[in-house]
Amino acid sequence: MSKQTAAHIFIAGQVQGVYFRAKTRETAVAHNVSGWIRNLPDGRVEAYFEGDVDAVDAMIDFCHEGSPAASVDSVEIERVEPAGFDEFEVRW
Repeated sequence: MSKQTAAHIFIAGQVQGVYFRAKTRETAVAHNVSGWIRNLPDGRVEAYFEGDVDAVDAMIDFCHEGSPAASVDSVEIERVEPAGFDEFEVRW
């Protein structure tokens, strides 16, 4: 059994209206990562990832690039305890 971890992420830059959330969901499903992602009123995107350490790290790496139309300025990462999500969802 792999070690499970979780990360709470804030992504800043041109990250809204550029398919960022949908592409993140596709990538999370491909890596078997659960959690959620949502737009924030201040223009950032907030995400929560949990799963295998390598998979969560891959999602963090993805957030530094994002979707092809995105332009990421910064990624804030806080490692947290897994909450027990069983799927990945886009929140509104």
